[in-house]
Amino acid sequence: MFGIGMTEMLLIAGLALIVLGPKKLPDLARSLGKGFAEFKRATNELKNTIEVEARSAEVEKIREQLIRDGKMTPPQAMTPEADDSESSPEPQGNAEKIREARLAQSMAGEDELATPQSSIFEPAPPPSAVTPESAPEQKQQ
Repeated sequence: MFGIGMTEMLLIAGLALIVLGPKKLPDLARSLGKGFAEFKRATNELKNTIEVEARSAEVEKIREQLIRDGKMTPPQAMTPEADDSESSPEPQGNAEKIREARLAQSMAGEDELATPQSSIFEPAPPPSAVTPESAPEQKQQ
C-alpha cells in the first residue's frame, strides 16, 4: 500500500499514538475510515458514470450505422399515417364496437352494485338447524 512496508506503518502508528494520545487516536482512525469510504464511493460513482457515457456513445454509433445501412428507420422519416396506426392498438372498424362493449360493461357494473347480493353476506345456518329427520329428505332430493 503506497510503497510503505510493515515497519514504516508501525513507526507511523507509534508516532501518532505519542503525538495525539490514546484518547484522540480512535476518533482520528474513525474519521480516516469514513474519509476513505467516501473517496471510494465517489471514485466508483465516477467510474460508473464514465461507463454509462461510453455505452450510450457506442449505442448511438451503432444506431447511426444501422440507419446508414438502411436496417433502421429514423423517427423523423415516419409518415403521419403510420403514427396514427401505431398509437391506436385497435383497428378503426373495431373502435366503435369496443366503445359500445365498454359502455355496456360499465352499465352492467352499475346495475350489479345497485342490487345487494345478500347470499354472500347471510350467515351459514347453525349445525342444530339440520336434524337427523330432515337429512334423508335432503339425500332423496
